[in-house]
Amino acid sequence: MASWKSPWWLLMWLIFMHSALLQTTAEKSPGAYFLPEFALSPQGSFLEDTTGEQFLTYRYDDQTSRNTRSDEEKDSNWDAWGDWSDCSRTCGGGASYSLRRCLTGRNCEGQNIRYKTCSNHDCPLDAEDFRAQQCSAYNDVQYQGCYYEWLPQYNDPATHCALRCQARGQNLVVELAPKVLDGTRCTADSLDMCISGICQAVGCDRQLGSNAKEDNCGVCAGDGATCRLVRGQSKSHVSPEKREENVIAVPLGSRSVRITVKGPAHLFIESKTLQGSKGEHSFNSPGVFVVENTTVEFQKGSERQTFKIPGPLMADFIFKTRYTVAKDSVVQFFFYQPISHQWRQTDFFPCTVTCGGGYQLNSAECVDIRLKRVVPDHYCHYYPENVKPKPKLKECSMDPCPSSDGFKEIMPYDHFQPLPRWEHNPWTACSVSCGGGIQRRTFVCVEESMHGAILQVEEWKCMYAPKPKVMQTCNLFDCPKWIAMEWSQCTVTCGRGLRYRVVLCINHRGQHVGGCNPQLKLHIKEECIIPIPCYKPKEKSPVEAKLPWLKQAQELEETRIATEEPT
Repeated sequence: MASWKSPWWLLMWLIFMHSALLQTTAEKSPGAYFLPEFALSPQGSFLEDTTGEQFLTYRYDDQTSRNTRSDEEKDSNWDAWGDWSDCSRTCGGGASYSLRRCLTGRNCEGQNIRYKTCSNHDCPLDAEDFRAQQCSAYNDVQYQGCYYEWLPQYNDPATHCALRCQARGQNLVVELAPKVLDGTRCTADSLDMCISGICQAVGCDRQLGSNAKEDNCGVCAGDGATCRLVRGQSKSHVSPEKREENVIAVPLGSRSVRITVKGPAHLFIESKTLQGSKGEHSFNSPGVFVVENTTVEFQKGSERQTFKIPGPLMADFIFKTRYTVAKDSVVQFFFYQPISHQWRQTDFFPCTVTCGGGYQLNSAECVDIRLKRVVPDHYCHYYPENVKPKPKLKECSMDPCPSSDGFKEIMPYDHFQPLPRWEHNPWTACSVSCGGGIQRRTFVCVEESMHGAILQVEEWKCMYAPKPKVMQTCNLFDCPKWIAMEWSQCTVTCGRGLRYRVVLCINHRGQHVGGCNPQLKLHIKEECIIPIPCYKPKEKSPVEAKLPWLKQAQELEETRIATEEPT
């Protein structure tokens, strides 16, 4: 029993009781999920020695869970890294750790523990906040002789990673634990997480130590090219005759929405989901609300109302004003609207030739990003910054054409018909090459001899054999027609130039063929004018060029003077 009096066993007993209390409380709280090893670190515990230095001690060593040592670890006296632990959370982003042992005591350089993120998928909407779960775990623990319902205290700049909780309905704020569980967010509006009591940076890619940030469009490490800023203001002219007015429509997926009304008009929201359901949402008092799975903050003053929505919007929101008194109101709006229609380049069209060297072009089509389907081009023209890409041109079928004398079609005969039968000749050529024609064939009555030879006999011998049809329709498909591709860029950057396009004879299968009327072929080049004047730099005369002119002028002057002198 003397061993129980040592500080080591007393500490171990307290840790065990604290772990059991957390686990019991978590089982009583539905949705709470705690892994005791992340409260206490099962393979070892961070302890303070007499010098105040933090170190990691192992209580047991399971060699079966260790991986093969790398060459670097062999050179640095480290044991191999152990397996990754279970994730500290089941959703919303947690942490997992791996441990290794210094084989020479304390003379190893580097860390004996490493972390990584895990369970990075979002939690269900009705899931309780992870820090709130940890606070509620102390609801059944007396504090200064009383029981309290503890609520999380967020965004404390001094202690991001301490578990500070506030008693419901009171000003009592207590630090219930020096460290939150690993994987707890440092602040409510950041992905940074606490690990071993220290706030660690987490990028939008959910990786530890990453500096990746979302752009204004919500794209991780994006360049802002998938959305556009919409801002401005307008007057709302509501009256007893016109009691409601649409102010601005903010589409699904928009972010950083801020709509403000300055004046007496009442501002409200009409929502419309992709499934077509509509709803009206009006608020008389300020607060934070959820509209169509979108968090909406409503602020209200005497002559000012504001909606703030971080986004993304989960439905189309139409902001409207409603008449209250006979006075105009000013509406200001600001949001990032997703570009829901974008250009997508098509595959290259068929090559102009099958051999010997040709060229092929591609084009661009307008695609609805939300519905993932091709739509008419005018949808993409709605966005001024959404410029349709120019067609690309490339060479194709560069292999030389092989020499060939064509081919012959061999029609197989049926040698297993013992009775006289009709044997047909090949079909004649179709009367037209496209657009629907007719073709014919002739028949003879044949008979097979004893030696297997096929002989033509009188037609009456085949009177009992069904005679195939002698005429059929053919080439019912549409005739090829000329199809023009997109114009290329102008050959000059100023003044007059030329632009070109490829005109192909396309058949009903979309293949490049011949057969189109040459007289109906569309022109392949035309003049283009770039409305930018071309300036040619003015050449300066050399300085030396002035001397001959000056000398010539002086000689002419001397001659004139000499002729004017009297003799």
